[in-house]
Amino acid sequence: MSSNDHQPKQQKPSLSRERVVAAAIAILDGEGENALTFRALAKSLSTGSGAIYWHVADKRTLLAAATEHVLSEAIAQSGRGTHPADAVRDVALGVFDVIEAHPWVGTELAREPWQPAMTTLFEKISAGFDAMGVPRSALFYCGSALVQYLLGFAAQAAAAARHDFQSQDRTEVLTTLVARWTQGEPADYPYVHLLADELRSHDEREAFLAGLDLILAGARNLQG
Repeated sequence: MSSNDHQPKQQKPSLSRERVVAAAIAILDGEGENALTFRALAKSLSTGSGAIYWHVADKRTLLAAATEHVLSEAIAQSGRGTHPADAVRDVALGVFDVIEAHPWVGTELAREPWQPAMTTLFEKISAGFDAMGVPRSALFYCGSALVQYLLGFAAQAAAAARHDFQSQDRTEVLTTLVARWTQGEPADYPYVHLLADELRSHDEREAFLAGLDLILAGARNLQG
């Protein structure tokens, strides 16, 4: 009898909702939303589709759970800052970074904005605005402005993913966009032509931070 006969067989980890969601995120990150099927998921987890349906009812539920997981994690890890405004900035930047890292999150937020994690986001940024000294009567407006700004970025990321801009050369994409912007005559659209140069060379993260700072500056003006 060989020594291998005495060794216990290694058991596969039991299937759980957490493992299903983690596998879904890996597929979404690696191949995109179209590649996420229950057949692909079953192959990744070395199980049958029926076992997966026990934990997740359908693809919509799975996408929502995956979005909730990565967003909640990002929000939980953000909000650090010595000043309340820095904390709000950090939370917003955390959401920006998670959408940049997982473009499908932008698609999901554009499709269904009020994911469960967005409630946590609203709570966290409202607390930050409150700590900044924004009057309670204005908390909703400040929070809404920032959330809508984030959702606008999510919609932009969703459009980019839909048109497969992620896989294209950024210079090529921006050149195409500038060409569309400047189709009209400069005399009719002087500011569009002026801003086209910014579009051609802008950094997405810097542009996001500039808009975020405008929202925070407005909130500071509301301080009592």
